[in-house]
Amino acid sequence: MAVLSGHARVAGIIGWPVSHSRSPRLHGYWLEKHGIDGAYVPLPIPPEYFRDTVRALMHAGFAGANVTIPHKVAAFEVCDTVDETARSAGAVNTLTFRDGKITGANTDGWGFLANLRAHGVDPRSGPALLLGAGGGARAIAAALIAEGVRVTIANRTASRAEQLVRDLPGPSLVPWEHRDAAVADHALVINTTALGMQGKEKLTLNLSRAARGTVIADIVYVPLDTSLLQDAQAQGLTPIEGLGMLLYQGIPGFRNWFGVEPEVDDALRRFVAADLLPQ
Repeated sequence: MAVLSGHARVAGIIGWPVSHSRSPRLHGYWLEKHGIDGAYVPLPIPPEYFRDTVRALMHAGFAGANVTIPHKVAAFEVCDTVDETARSAGAVNTLTFRDGKITGANTDGWGFLANLRAHGVDPRSGPALLLGAGGGARAIAAALIAEGVRVTIANRTASRAEQLVRDLPGPSLVPWEHRDAAVADHALVINTTALGMQGKEKLTLNLSRAARGTVIADIVYVPLDTSLLQDAQAQGLTPIEGLGMLLYQGIPGFRNWFGVEPEVDDALRRFVAADLLPQ
């Protein structure tokens, strides 16, 4: 076990709740691997305390923090400056504290694309059907559009999908109740909702109309093998789990906070995945 000095760099993950997050395990692995004098901690913060807590963390000497549900839009608003990834998505998942200022970025879209490519999938191979309209959906949609991919949005709450389309010119809309039929017209289908997550309602999606070779991606990683991915496997489609997105999206923040460029490799995947398997 590493012993911290008074010079230790500290970062964390802010969410409500945050107990489901494997980011502490991920960053802890990298910290130990590189022998860094630092720590990465879970920070369960209710929404009403988010803004004040972020400022307090900065003044307490934290190097920065990741942000997860339900704070990604609030994180955008608390920043002094945001980069283009955050501006396009309208949400922030990575905060860096430096010289009394808060800088925001959104690495979710980059992490999602990196995970696709790690599985041998070219995100530009065809149009994408994106289920959901939250912070994760915004980041992934923005990243896909930047790659020239045609994106369709389906969301349970139509007004949120409509807002996303207004904020990100380019996507088209399909009603949630027509999502099964829409599968046939897309090469990539992505679940960005919490449906299928441990403790949540199952995502209902009929994949029988999917064309051969359709990629089915789920950003949920608890459980690792969601019912959507099981259905994709049973239909002979290409399933892509959400763990890789988690691993890749963590790289830029770790580099900013701890000064080292970490790697995603098989050993890391096994280490983090071991905590996701049924006990």
